[in-house]
Amino acid sequence: MRKHELDELLANGENSGIEFKRDDIRPEQLAKEIVALANLQGGRILLGVEDDGRVSGLQRLDTQEWVLNVFRDKVHPQIIPFYEEVQWNQSLRVGIISLAAGTSKPYVLRHQGREDIYIRMGNRSEIASREQQLRLFATGGLLHTETLPVSGTTIDQLDLDRLDYYLRHIIQDPEVPEDLAQWQQRLLGLGLMAEDGCGHQTASIAGLLCFGIQPRHALRQSGLRVMVFKGSEKSYDARFDNVLDAPLIARRKRSASGVTQHVDDGLIEKLAASLRPFITEESPSIDADMRRTIQWHYPWEAVRELAMNALAHRDWTRSVDIEIACYADRLEIVSPGALQNAMTIEKMIAGQRSPRNPIIMDILRDYGYVEARGMGVRTKVIPAMRAHNGTEPVFRLSDDALKVTLYRFAAP
Repeated sequence: MRKHELDELLANGENSGIEFKRDDIRPEQLAKEIVALANLQGGRILLGVEDDGRVSGLQRLDTQEWVLNVFRDKVHPQIIPFYEEVQWNQSLRVGIISLAAGTSKPYVLRHQGREDIYIRMGNRSEIASREQQLRLFATGGLLHTETLPVSGTTIDQLDLDRLDYYLRHIIQDPEVPEDLAQWQQRLLGLGLMAEDGCGHQTASIAGLLCFGIQPRHALRQSGLRVMVFKGSEKSYDARFDNVLDAPLIARRKRSASGVTQHVDDGLIEKLAASLRPFITEESPSIDADMRRTIQWHYPWEAVRELAMNALAHRDWTRSVDIEIACYADRLEIVSPGALQNAMTIEKMIAGQRSPRNPIIMDILRDYGYVEARGMGVRTKVIPAMRAHNGTEPVFRLSDDALKVTLYRFAAP
């Protein structure tokens, strides 16, 4: 780092990614800041700087060795930092610890027999709340929230007809359960039921989402909110605003003659029925067969793929619905939660795969709702939009959600 870059950091002050510290602090104090930054988006710790940005300079003779010992002894899992020193003036030097966003979250401070998880909140490092810890475990791949128990549910909240069809005809299991006890044992093994730690067997999040009976009654965020507005902004007089409540999987049955019949829609079919009238219109002319063709404002393949991605990859620790909003000029799909672990928008577009909810993903893949390769954004969404109207989907990521926007018209 050059001195003018350091001067700019000092002038801007502390924030979510910059922390000022003297180098005479205790090792656990430095480790706390390291852990908090690694659990967020990374950043820099400037040693030899007062809280107000005044440079007091490094006092230790062996600052680098001391910093590396703190990383080794106090921070877990192991992080390899980048450490450098910049001569600020003739007599004062500043130590700079640079950290990338951690890929093995959550990181903990180990001290006096405890392991504490910190997270950056503005320019402060604070103990992570229970919900924040849960999200850190999930983003680090150490916890699959889809296997968590849904409090208050039993096997009665699961549709055994849908499950029977899945085992018997989709994955062709040779041993389909015959009684309730067998069903519970099998569903526990599949991750569709879970032990709640109090001696109860409940539906898991994955079980309720894929095969639940009115899953939103027990898991409020399992719905899918569809909104349609006349203009280009949200307004109170929406043309349509409804939260869909259904399991992901449609109900089917097979007759004695081997014919498969569709009995009841799943969530994706309900979405299609709700959204289609607002993203299609009849052609003004009649074709050779005396029919009016349907013109789509957006390619349905792209809409369907993005909706399935939102359902399969969202963060189920966040108690808000997926939102699909149709405006006069665009369609937006908002999936709660940031991308998992080290996944980025660039990696997603390139085709890299990192499933957050592998059980849900496998079930959707078994039914053919998603492709086996898991590269739908690259192979379906982007090419479909280019072919449809020459536009590109726009991806915007925040700590709270991933929003994808499809534009109805190409820019003039």
